[in-house]
Amino acid sequence: MQSYLKVLRDYATFSGRARRREYWMFVLINVIVAVVLSLFDSVLFDDGAMVLSGLYWLAILVPSLAVSVRRLHDTGRSGWWLLVSLVPVVGGIVLFVFTVLDGDPGANAYGPSPKQTVAVPPPAVV
Repeated sequence: MQSYLKVLRDYATFSGRARRREYWMFVLINVIVAVVLSLFDSVLFDDGAMVLSGLYWLAILVPSLAVSVRRLHDTGRSGWWLLVSLVPVVGGIVLFVFTVLDGDPGANAYGPSPKQTVAVPPPAVV
């Protein structure tokens, strides 16, 4: 849940890098929320309108793009690689493989590795 909230806090940050866990937890929670909202939509609206789930997908559009770009940055690729998903079938597979790959160890052109934690010295006792 913290990964999901981190993505929402950095909702319009297209720079930097995102770990696999951050990306895939965001995707998993989005799918769960979308299924629940679709169930509510089917109960509340008889004509098949997807009002709640549609509003939810609209609300998370920018955070989804941002975390996808940061995930591609973690693998050393430009965010423009998202456009490969416009190629039918093959594009989605290529993008899936890129998001599953492990990130570059150490720093790359898009910033330091999110896996490396910065050691914080303990506070001084007074």
